[in-house]
Amino acid sequence: MSENANRQYKNSVFTTLFGEKDNALELYNAIQNTNYGADTPVEMTTLENVLYMELINDVSFVIGGKIVVLIEHQSTINENMPLRMLLYIAKVYQKITKGEDLYRERRISIPRPEFIVLYNGKDEYPDKQTLKLSEMFAQFGENCPIELELTVQVYNINKGRNPEFAKRSENLNDYEEFIATIREYENNGMLREDAMKKAVTDCIARNVLKEFLEKNGSEVMNMLLTEWNTADALRVREQEGITQGIRQGQQQTAIRMLNKGISANEVAELTGLFIDDVLRLQY
Repeated sequence: MSENANRQYKNSVFTTLFGEKDNALELYNAIQNTNYGADTPVEMTTLENVLYMELINDVSFVIGGKIVVLIEHQSTINENMPLRMLLYIAKVYQKITKGEDLYRERRISIPRPEFIVLYNGKDEYPDKQTLKLSEMFAQFGENCPIELELTVQVYNINKGRNPEFAKRSENLNDYEEFIATIREYENNGMLREDAMKKAVTDCIARNVLKEFLEKNGSEVMNMLLTEWNTADALRVREQEGITQGIRQGQQQTAIRMLNKGISANEVAELTGLFIDDVLRLQY
């Protein structure tokens, strides 16, 4: 497989659709309620394979003196996103200032950053949420002033959420409709791949993302299967982590109770552990 083909396969549907300058401009206008015209200069600055190893679903570009980083999320929103955005924007600045002498006395000019995450996953999430880098600091408060801040705006773009965005962007409206159609077919019992195939056919017939789907047919299937399977794997891994944490907590509680002389049977009943597991903790 060629390098270009491999890169296309790793891209998400979101990146392929909104990685085009005109579509990125339309999407930005819809989200921020701006009115940049079609002739507005847009410089794409998307990096390859930085935020995710499995797929690429980020778009970044410079517009009107601002550098915008747009991410789509199909899995649960990662609370570490502000830090990941910080690492991302540092690489983007490194890319766009290449050739500049950063050690000269005269100050250089760089575009102001904006960070936007569009959530399109299955879990319930508010229409809008703000994540801040400062919330991740180990120490904060009056005696620990914030010397570095980064704010990420997260918007829910599932069908029917933040509807004003879809009204201002035909591509976003069609994208939401396409994803919602797949999930509807899946929820009705169809296998994921069959649901995707039927959604592609039906959306083309209904003139929903028609040109995009006709042009990228099989690639859309590959990208969606990769993306959604990855999202499911991340969700399962997170749930397994939660389950493991609960079990570890039960075991620690059981050990403290055993040390206090409480019988194994009582410990099992109070903690919810199996009696065999409690007995093993005694030794």
